[in-house]
Amino acid sequence: MPEPPEAQSQQHSLLERIGAGDASAMKEAIHQFGGLVWHITRKYLRDRTAAEDTVQEIFTEIWQKAGRFEPSLSSPNTFVGMIARRRAIDCLRRQSRQPVFEPIDEAPLAAASSPSPANESVPGDPDAAMNALKELPDETRNLFELHFRLGLTHGEIAEKTGLPLGTVKTRLRRGLIALRDRMSARTPTIEPAS
Repeated sequence: MPEPPEAQSQQHSLLERIGAGDASAMKEAIHQFGGLVWHITRKYLRDRTAAEDTVQEIFTEIWQKAGRFEPSLSSPNTFVGMIARRRAIDCLRRQSRQPVFEPIDEAPLAAASSPSPANESVPGDPDAAMNALKELPDETRNLFELHFRLGLTHGEIAEKTGLPLGTVKTRLRRGLIALRDRMSARTPTIEPAS
């Protein structure tokens, strides 16, 4: 059902204000178009965390491109809907190109954290851990700092950084997997004495 003309006029004005850099208009746009954007995003993305991240990207793009809105070419809902659909499809394509990660088995990690006499310095080697940590992206290292050094919970990190909670959890998990892989690559294999 098409929007009434006065609603379209308000939405058009809203997009004009966003295009002019009015931050308060962006808050209104999130309220106005949030349902539409969420519906379109969830239609393409089943994973809630990916959908939340994509919604954030969509509103960032609306902020950047609202000045290009042309009412003679489309309605405000169509303009926003096209951005949402394109971003959701882009995310879906990225996901299809990413490798599938297997869940981390806790048993080997627990075993690796308690050093054996023959291999005492390798699993807990702080220098190797610091070197591996330096290879991670800055954003991951910052999350590690907040979580492991400052002891913030995932929710506190999300609140402090403005990232969605699912993004914080995903980045910490992927960072731990990457760190484990880097540490494994550096760990020499020690054959048991015969």
